[in-house]
Amino acid sequence: MSAVEDTTATQDPPNVQRLKANSVGLAGVIFMALATAAPITAMTGNLPVIVGGGNGVHAPAGFLFVTVVLTVFTIGYVAMARHITTAGAFYGFVSHGLGRVVGMASGLLAVLAYVVFEASIVGIFAYFAEQTFAAQFGIHWSWQVYALAMLAVTAVLSYFDLEVASKVLGVFLAGEVVMLVLLAGSVLVHGGGPGGLHVGTLNPTGAFAGVNAGVGLFFCFWSWIGFESTAMYGEESRNPKRIIPRATLLAVLALGVLYTFVSWMVLSGNGPADSLGIATGSSPLDLFLAPAQTYLGHWAVTAFQWLMCTSAFACGMAFHQCASRYLYAIGREGFLHPALGRTHPRHGSPHIASFTQTAVALAIVGGFWAAGQDPYVSLYTLTAILGTLALLVVQTLCSFSVIVYFRRHHPESRHWFRTFTAPLLGGLGMLAAIVLLVVNLDTAAGAASEIFFFKLIPWIVGAVFAGGIALALYMRARHPQKYEVMGRLIVEDAQERTDEAAPVTV
Repeated sequence: MSAVEDTTATQDPPNVQRLKANSVGLAGVIFMALATAAPITAMTGNLPVIVGGGNGVHAPAGFLFVTVVLTVFTIGYVAMARHITTAGAFYGFVSHGLGRVVGMASGLLAVLAYVVFEASIVGIFAYFAEQTFAAQFGIHWSWQVYALAMLAVTAVLSYFDLEVASKVLGVFLAGEVVMLVLLAGSVLVHGGGPGGLHVGTLNPTGAFAGVNAGVGLFFCFWSWIGFESTAMYGEESRNPKRIIPRATLLAVLALGVLYTFVSWMVLSGNGPADSLGIATGSSPLDLFLAPAQTYLGHWAVTAFQWLMCTSAFACGMAFHQCASRYLYAIGREGFLHPALGRTHPRHGSPHIASFTQTAVALAIVGGFWAAGQDPYVSLYTLTAILGTLALLVVQTLCSFSVIVYFRRHHPESRHWFRTFTAPLLGGLGMLAAIVLLVVNLDTAAGAASEIFFFKLIPWIVGAVFAGGIALALYMRARHPQKYEVMGRLIVEDAQERTDEAAPVTV
């Protein structure tokens, strides 16, 4: 059999249970993607690290550079999304481009990433909530209380169809984006802080400044994790071949503009020199809270504290939805356990996969709890690094699968830039991000680098990928009928689209 296999769609087995179609429109898909990226959590959690240990005062230039890289990656990604719509997203894309064996390995890596991301965000939510309730109400509950509460509420909301989750996430997302824009806008209106607006922080060459520029760029990439989740909601969206490409491009560009503008204004509001001192000090969140107090008033500080909690919650629930749909996509093909592929008879949600994901996240959180680890330093940081490394590998493979797929299929859609140059550059950009992460792994982990779990991260990623290859080869040799549907199980709205939608211009 050739390395690149036939991409003919497999007929649906009669027992396939479908997700609820037409659950969300363009706005709902964008809300899900932006909530997964969690702008206020990305800013407050990552910008201090980028400034203090990465690109320094050139953090805005780092965000600008990553915006360009991810936009180029997305052009190839959405070119494939116009033809293939599946809840498995990367799993289906890589399978159709690079073959079932690599597709299964990529699918399991994607499952690993999204499964651990929810546990990671539970950690930072518990940390934020513990701090906020103590500051606002004098309540001193342990972080485990908030972690369990988040897992329970997420499980309940995810039991219903996607419309319920998208509405909740939409409200939370609107609040955090408004707060970030208000803060950045107030600094701009006042002409900046000490020394003005410091336009030099936007100089593109600054993205590579400093001995730890790699750390800064990695954390910039980390800030976007989740934008690609748009593709997995195709089966539940109203017009997937138009909505998914538009939502993905809009999500990437919107986050890029927001991150660049906010980081520029935060540095200007504090002054570049003072920003470095704050970022490396004992209260790095003052990068945001200090200008919020100065330019907006104390109410903004209180709002920021609450919005950090709601942002983390929204992010965790969005990752829960992602993980559930990957488990569902693999389960409905008869792998792992077929029950994962069942949907709720009324809500059309992947409820069994959803509860399974809750159980897995609970086990991960419980493991760190039992080991006496900190929810922020250990649980959040280490599981986020594990998930990010896994997802960057999958995104790299997805970029190259676009090139192979369009070389073999759909000559009417081939384009020198959209289906070759853009995915090639995107794949190389993702490879560079992987190298940045591996080379700077100790620095990225910080204090958590001394924990044994940290040393296992590259081995876990490698083992899961190798396990996916082994599973696929075993199925090809022993269960060829199951092998044929690997990454190819498609149902009406999920099947390959041959009629062309209006192209998304770049």
